[in-house]
Amino acid sequence: MSDRNPVSLSIKAVRERTVLRNVYLWMAIGLALTGVVALGFASTPQLVLALVKNPILFFGIIIGELALVFFLSAKIMTLSPTAATLGFAAYAVLNGVTLSLIFLAYTGASIASSLFITAGTFAGMSIYAVTTKRDLSSLGHYLIMGLWGIIIASVVNMFLKSSALYWLLSYGGVALFLGLTAYDTQMIKRWSDELGNSPSEADFLRISILGALKLYLDFINLFLFILRIFGRRR
Repeated sequence: MSDRNPVSLSIKAVRERTVLRNVYLWMAIGLALTGVVALGFASTPQLVLALVKNPILFFGIIIGELALVFFLSAKIMTLSPTAATLGFAAYAVLNGVTLSLIFLAYTGASIASSLFITAGTFAGMSIYAVTTKRDLSSLGHYLIMGLWGIIIASVVNMFLKSSALYWLLSYGGVALFLGLTAYDTQMIKRWSDELGNSPSEADFLRISILGALKLYLDFINLFLFILRIFGRRR
């Protein structure tokens, strides 16, 4: 006969709780919030026009996003659970505002298909990361160097406007963020295994949001590079 004691059921629920599972939940919430904001913003021409015609506002939002990511990554363990949650939500909203512009550049069908491809490849790499016996931690330095290489080359190509470099960066970006997805997923799984049931509720939430932020960034950047390859421009 199963034990229906409320205390036993509570203990069982806590044991089944993992950081990785909570990370995916928060990542899904962040992506959903970004999608709703992007669609809502894109369906309001006045708002999109204001963003396009005001480069100071646009780049101000971009700088705000970057500052928020660095702040959350560095300080999240010192924030209150409420502040950590609001910071993650604020980033998702700001990202939704800037991503609304892709609806001006690409067709809705190609955005949807690119999103489907991204979801499939992201899921595949996540499953690989949690099932493989290979330790991916040694790839961290190479992935970080690759990320900086993509950033610097992208800035340079803003002036060169080389189509060959554009396509090289697009395929390289997909490969890089597939690698980062696997690397970050395995790292979060390691957090989950090491922490077990020991963290407080507040630390459990902070760590979950930090992990969700990492995977959220991997998913969004993977999507944008896949969109560059498969997206049909208007």
